[in-house]
Amino acid sequence: MAIAKAERLMNLALCLLGTRRPLSKRELRESIEAYLEAGSDDSFNRMFERDKDDLRELGLVIETVENLDGEVGYLARRDSNRLPPITLDAEEAAALGLAAKVWQQARLAGAASGALQKLRAAGLPEDVDPYEAHSALEPRIPVHEAAFEPLMLACRDRRPVVFDYRKASAAHPEPRHVEPWALECWRGHWYLAGFDSDRGAERVFRLSRITGKVRSRGTRFTVPVPDVVTVRETVASWAGETADRSALIRLRTGAGYPLRARAASVRELGDGWDELEIPYGHGLDAWLVEFGPDVVVLEPAELRADVLDRLRAVAKG
Repeated sequence: MAIAKAERLMNLALCLLGTRRPLSKRELRESIEAYLEAGSDDSFNRMFERDKDDLRELGLVIETVENLDGEVGYLARRDSNRLPPITLDAEEAAALGLAAKVWQQARLAGAASGALQKLRAAGLPEDVDPYEAHSALEPRIPVHEAAFEPLMLACRDRRPVVFDYRKASAAHPEPRHVEPWALECWRGHWYLAGFDSDRGAERVFRLSRITGKVRSRGTRFTVPVPDVVTVRETVASWAGETADRSALIRLRTGAGYPLRARAASVRELGDGWDELEIPYGHGLDAWLVEFGPDVVVLEPAELRADVLDRLRAVAKG
């Protein structure tokens, strides 16, 4: 049903955008198959009014025009619904290309590829290849869990869900009623942050521990959704990322902006390198490996050894 509605909305939008004169309800009904299949005039009118409101909520500017005979018509002028020119510099284009490559293992790969093609047509710099490799290590986000897609849609639509969850210390799964806030990929694992209705508190769930199907509930959220930064901090804390000490690293100038954002101090070393003091907690070695040759661990020795071990494992394939 969701696909049928999306197709109906698309057809209505195309009709309104493709006409040079206002189209009456009768003409729109004759032009769209789904409207022809409506059982009665009342059914069609309700469907049309909902669709028109949905398109307006999505940002389409629909004008209502009354002709000399008093008949009401509708159209969406192209000049009122045209986006401004898209201008991207090389760094912005590279970031979009990298994001598309990150999702190439997920079901969003087709949408990401199509979006980049449209950006290329809209003015993406010709000297920038969005798919060009930017380091020896190619980032990917693995999405193997069946729960990912229904939870992603539930987060988007703000729909509470129910699923069976097995804690690491439990022998059997138990049902959880959750208001999903956001999905976060942390050190190669997907986590769901949300409000656990049964426990009356925020919780974080690792998707690999969700068993069975994710089921939607016909209720509304009862607590406000925190901002994305707060959600990420929550996931980091629950995933064991709380830092209890500091590490000293060398970072290539102009690289590693996420590391710079977390740094307690940054000192220029010259010759294209900076020295950073960053929080050191569980999982930092895996994160540093993602930056490849742009990072050199100075201390502590145990962190340097862990990073070297991971790099050797990557080199061996």
